[in-house]
Amino acid sequence: MISFAALIIFALAIIPSPEAAQNDARTESGTVSGMLNSEGTVRVFKGIPFAAPPVGDLRWKPPRPPLPWHGTRPADKFGPACMQTDVYGDIHFRDVQPSEDCLNLTIWLPAHFTQAKLPVIVWFYGGGFLAGGNSETRYDGENLAKKGVIIVSPNYRLGVFGFLSHPELTRESELHASGNYGLLDQVAALHWVLRNIAEFGGDPRNITIAGESAGSLSVSALMASPLSKDLFQRAIGESGAFFPSQPGGSLHLKPLAETEQVGVKFAASMGATSLAQLRAMPANDLLQAAAKMNRGFVFKPNIDGYFLTTDLRPIYEKGAQSHVPLLAGWNANELDISVRLAPEEPTAKSFTEQAQARFAGDASEFLKLYPAATDREALLSAEALASDDFISFSTWKWMDMQTKTGDAPVYQYRFDQNPAVKPGAMIGPVPASEGGARHACEIQYVFETLKFEEGVPWTPADFKVSEEMASYWTNFAKTGNPNGDDLPKWPSYKSQDGYQVMHLTGEGQGSHAAEDALQRTRYEFLDAHSEFQFSARTGRK
Repeated sequence: MISFAALIIFALAIIPSPEAAQNDARTESGTVSGMLNSEGTVRVFKGIPFAAPPVGDLRWKPPRPPLPWHGTRPADKFGPACMQTDVYGDIHFRDVQPSEDCLNLTIWLPAHFTQAKLPVIVWFYGGGFLAGGNSETRYDGENLAKKGVIIVSPNYRLGVFGFLSHPELTRESELHASGNYGLLDQVAALHWVLRNIAEFGGDPRNITIAGESAGSLSVSALMASPLSKDLFQRAIGESGAFFPSQPGGSLHLKPLAETEQVGVKFAASMGATSLAQLRAMPANDLLQAAAKMNRGFVFKPNIDGYFLTTDLRPIYEKGAQSHVPLLAGWNANELDISVRLAPEEPTAKSFTEQAQARFAGDASEFLKLYPAATDREALLSAEALASDDFISFSTWKWMDMQTKTGDAPVYQYRFDQNPAVKPGAMIGPVPASEGGARHACEIQYVFETLKFEEGVPWTPADFKVSEEMASYWTNFAKTGNPNGDDLPKWPSYKSQDGYQVMHLTGEGQGSHAAEDALQRTRYEFLDAHSEFQFSARTGRK
């Protein structure tokens, strides 16, 4: 006969502890079991599928609903990143090797909260639509979750797996579209959040979409797409939008008929005469073959007729985008260092000649904004123009359009903090310390993940501006306004106040707002002389 004491012990063994129960959450596909951080302040759920594995016959198809499971699924390890090569060399994952079965997301949330429904930030990583993943150390959401928000970071398909278009793909599609599978993954992730985030304590009516570089470009597109523009209440963009200063660049969205021909060329390089043959090929074979076509950068978002029916500019001109508050900006020295990495350093003579070639009779006006009276001036102007053409102008134009037609507040920043670097670190032949506030260096400040990068002599100024940025970003997610107690005042970006820009830095006078003068004048000039704008308005090529 079993004793009463033994029955008690047996009952305690099968009844989950309160802590275990709190670590479980029920999704539409099944229950997941997360984990606490080391301090017991944040709960993390890793590797939750938000769509079916896009493999086999589902390769190059829009995402399908996630497959259900029985019992409780452990969510204590990051799911695999999507297929990619090491194209950048500075992305550090904490997951297993990349896989086609990659449509998973990670959630960070406060372990203890009194608010009934928490605001949600859905973060889309950068990486040129060719690299990235939700297990990157710099995107860790733990410290932002401590500020009372939920961070959701989904993986989305990349490169040839996420953005291949082909005439046969278009023909087989009920949507008469192909390409943009990675962007459709993002839409699927947003729908998953809407359906499931309440089970994690989140508010499905208070969602902020956010991202950096390709992630920021994605946000600008998600605001414009009829599939997604009503799925969120706020938007954050760090360095990037689909508003190029010149046609033909990486930010220029090409029409489906043009990108289909890239797919035809790729299929021919693989010796494939049908989609069935392409879908039967090993994923790594496709990945390596794609990398031989301009390192894979030929596969990127397009105007597919479904996710996007036209370029972003006319959508925003009509005010047909999301009318939501927008916080966005860029870094002071986005791509300055590329000028010093070029084979020849610009001179007053060469820069002036380039201005005349690009702007013809208006070159003299351009040179008033980007002066080149001396070689030193020419170098500085060339650096500024490189960053502007790369990504700064595009971000500004996005925000400018939103102020005019978006019917919601816009908050513009410029990240001015020169980050600390490891002693002796180089970018090619140039010391990394001379790179300034270059592209992507603000990410670990926003997420307060500076300490993840070992060996860097971070200063109190670095930690100060990081704390400010994390507070601004999470305040914005909560209310649509970044301002809060003990933070420098951040005015909205509007003509009545001289277009105030928030300069984010821990050095000198610290973070402060100032009227936008030179940069806005420069960008208005570039906008007026944009060939892309002319062809978009007139239909001429």
